[in-house]
Amino acid sequence: MRLDHSQIIRRPLVTERNMHRAEVRNQYTFEVVGTANKVEIRKAIESLFNVRVQSVNTTNVKGKVKRRGWHVYTTGKMKKAVVTLHPEDKIDLL
Repeated sequence: MRLDHSQIIRRPLVTERNMHRAEVRNQYTFEVVGTANKVEIRKAIESLFNVRVQSVNTTNVKGKVKRRGWHVYTTGKMKKAVVTLHPEDKIDLL
């Protein structure tokens, strides 16, 4: 099944570490659909934000085991994409 560009990118991950990466290295972190590959992520970012992408690095983050009293559960897993932009381009997340 073919996904639309807006369906591939779920949300930007805005943390202190990721915002520092954006300022210093021009790298932005997004949560993406687990079935998306690097080429699809590149095309989605370029079309949604109108920027030039230099590289895309992806990683699958496992869910963590948590406890609350007697109950044991796992948090959800996700796929992260760290996108490096051309030095002249920027994305305004905030």
